Amino acid sequence: MQHPAPANCLNLRVLVVIPAYCEEKNIGSVVCSIRKLFSYDTLVVNDGSPDNTGEVARKAGAIVLDLPCNLGIGAAVQTSFMYALAHGYDTIVRLDGDGQHEPADIERLLEPIRNGTADAVIGSRFLGETTYRAPFFRMTGIRFFRVLVNLFTGCNFTDPTSGFFAINRQLMQFYSAQYPADYPEVDSYILMHRLKIRAAEVPVRMYEREEGKSSITPIRAIYYMVKVTLSFLINRIGRIE
Repeated sequence: MQHPAPANCLNLRVLVVIPAYCEEKNIGSVVCSIRKLFSYDTLVVNDGSPDNTGEVARKAGAIVLDLPCNLGIGAAVQTSFMYALAHGYDTIVRLDGDGQHEPADIERLLEPIRNGTADAVIGSRFLGETTYRAPFFRMTGIRFFRVLVNLFTGCNFTDPTSGFFAINRQLMQFYSAQYPADYPEVDSYILMHRLKIRAAEVPVRMYEREEGKSSITPIRAIYYMVKVTLSFLINRIGRIE
C-alpha cells in the first residue's frame, strides 16, 4: 500500500466512531464528553440494540446509524468506514461506548497521522504510567495475542486487543471492503502487516466500566482465543484482494 500524505494534514476531516450495543446507560455521557472537547463529528453505530442506545446517542448530539439487527462489532465498525468514505472524512478514530476510554486521548492517536508518520495508531493501555488492571481471563487473552501478533509480524505491540485506534483514509478504503467480522482487532494486525501499513502505538488511559458488565466471560474468553487464533492464521496465508 502506498502512503501518500493528505494535502493538508493539519486540517484532516476527522470522524469519531463509537460502535454500540445495549449502551443506553453509558453512550450519552461518552458522546457528550467528546463533543465538549472537540468539534469533530461523532458517529454512533447502533448495532441492533433492543434498548434506547440510539435515541440516547441522538439526544447527546451524535450522528446515529441504526443497524437492523445485531450484526457484531466487525460489521458495525465496517459500516462506519463506509459512512466515512461516502462523506469525505480523512481519518477515523474509534473508541468504545462503555465509557472506559478517555476521550481526551483522541488527539494522541491523531498526532502521528497528522504528521504523516503512521497510517494506523493504536491506543495502548500498557504504555507509560497506567493504573489499569484487566480481569484475569481478559489479561490472559491479551498476553496470548501479544505473543501471537508479535511472533507473526515481527513487531512489538503491547495491546493487540485495543478497541481505541485511528486510521487514515487509505486504510479505511481497504477495511471498508475487507474487515474481520468477529473480534476484529487482532485479525486487523496481520492484515496491516501484509499491507505494509505503518502502525504505531501511543499510551492511552482506560477506566473501569461505570454501568453494565462486560460480555467477556471465562468461557467466551476461551472461545475468543481459539476462534481468533484460527482466523489470524488463515488471514496470514489468505489472499488479499
